[in-house]
Order: sequence, then C-alpha cells, then structure tokens
Amino acid sequence: MDRIAIIGCGGSGKSTTARHLAQILDAPLTHLDALYYDEHWTPLPQDTFARLQEKLVTGERWIIEGNYASTLPTRLTAADNVIFLDLPAATCLWGIAQRRRRYRGGQHQTNGVYDRITWNFIRYILTYRHTMRPRIHTLLQKHAPHARLITLTSRHHNNRFIDHIRRDAQLAT
Repeated sequence: MDRIAIIGCGGSGKSTTARHLAQILDAPLTHLDALYYDEHWTPLPQDTFARLQEKLVTGERWIIEGNYASTLPTRLTAADNVIFLDLPAATCLWGIAQRRRRYRGGQHQTNGVYDRITWNFIRYILTYRHTMRPRIHTLLQKHAPHARLITLTSRHHNNRFIDHIRRDAQLAT
C-alpha cells in the first residue's frame, strides 16, 4: 500500500481513515480540501488544483483523501489502492453532526474541511449513493482497473480494516 486514494461521501470518515493509515504506514497525507481552499474558503482555480494533484501523484508513496470527481482520474490512475467509503446516508449525516459538535463549525486547520452544513450539502449526502456512486464506479473501471479496490460499507467495517492494517504493520516490524 504505497499510493492510496480515499474517496467517499461527506461525513463518511475519509479524513479520519486517512489520518489513521498515514500514521500506521508512515505515509505522506494530503487532504484535498486543505489543498483546494485557502483560509478564507476561497477555492483554487481548477487548472491549478489539477496541476498540484498531478505533481502529488508522482510521489513514490502517498495517501490522498477527498472526492473532487473532476480530478479523480488523476488519482485513480496513479493509485495502487483505492478505499471507497460507501456508507449509508444516515451514517454520513451522523458523521457531519459529530464533526460539527467536535469542532464547533469553521474551518479545521488539520484537514481543511470547512464545517458548513447547508441544504445543498445535506441533499448531496442523501443522494450520494444514487447519483455519485454509479459515477465513482464508472471512473474506477476506466481509470483504476489495476488498483486494489477496498469498499467499506460501515464504520465497523472501516475500524476492522484499520485494525487489520495496524496488525500487519506491527508484524512487519
């Protein structure tokens, strides 16, 4: 597991999963929200954002978490592992509620997430499996047939996966 792309709905746990894996695997981690937005929540121009990702994926080892479907092919083509957090909408909504409670809104310095809950964001979460999941699967088939796809469908499944990676890493040392 040298080049890992982590994707999934908002609130699915991408940042947390990425943080755990980066620590366990001692791999450099990039949160795409932190790359895309500045401290005033102003997005980068699309071409600049795309070029930054093209440079990131040339690295020997990396973990990149975030969606951004327009640039997903860049990450998928270079990844050797893709972790797709395909959790139910209710779980993701609970995840953003927990994030709001924990960070009390605003932009998180560690991962760039701006904790802003809007109706559009809630609608995105509620329709993710119907609208985005088929698009993600099409992109995976087209750009990542070489990569190992790990689909995690619950928090419990995700925690077991991280524990498994942690045990493997401990055995390797």
